[in-house]
Amino acid sequence: MASRGKSETGKLRQNMEEQLDRLMQQLQDLEECREELDEEEYEETKKETLEQLEEFNDSLKKIMTGDMTLVDELSGMQLAIQAAISQAFKTPEVIRLFAKKQPGQLRTRLAEMDRDVMVGKLSRDVYTQQKMEILTALRKLGEKLTPEDETFLTENATAVLRHFEKVTANLGSEDKILALASSGVKTKA
Repeated sequence: MASRGKSETGKLRQNMEEQLDRLMQQLQDLEECREELDEEEYEETKKETLEQLEEFNDSLKKIMTGDMTLVDELSGMQLAIQAAISQAFKTPEVIRLFAKKQPGQLRTRLAEMDRDVMVGKLSRDVYTQQKMEILTALRKLGEKLTPEDETFLTENATAVLRHFEKVTANLGSEDKILALASSGVKTKA
């Protein structure tokens, strides 16, 4: 009996996830090698990667408007791409875990960061930025945050993260989400 598109949908989703992983790894590698690159080379490579993310986002938009069975599965990936493009999230690992809807791994990463900042392996500024990203991602995934985490978010929220939270508050409002992504790209280019 025919799969009625289920195997094709699965393969498409797998290909899209692999493409997203590749682009997020590219961003992460770029950040890790930043000191080895001159500023112009770093900026050019980052711009190219963000352009690839924008193209990928456009492909997702086309798929989502043409195939409603993929909408729920692809919306998480699209939000992650938009977060990267808009620079709401700066940590590729957080973007990847958010796209794959992996709150358990996000919480594990948060615990590792708590340990690293205590032993001086991670600076307080990097810790604050990454903790904000993780907590925002957890909230977007519908996870319950502790009162301490809510307070941390309130006290440390950046304008970009607040804007991302506000615009993506209603997941059904794709036009607003896409507007955020495209405005982030246009101002960065």
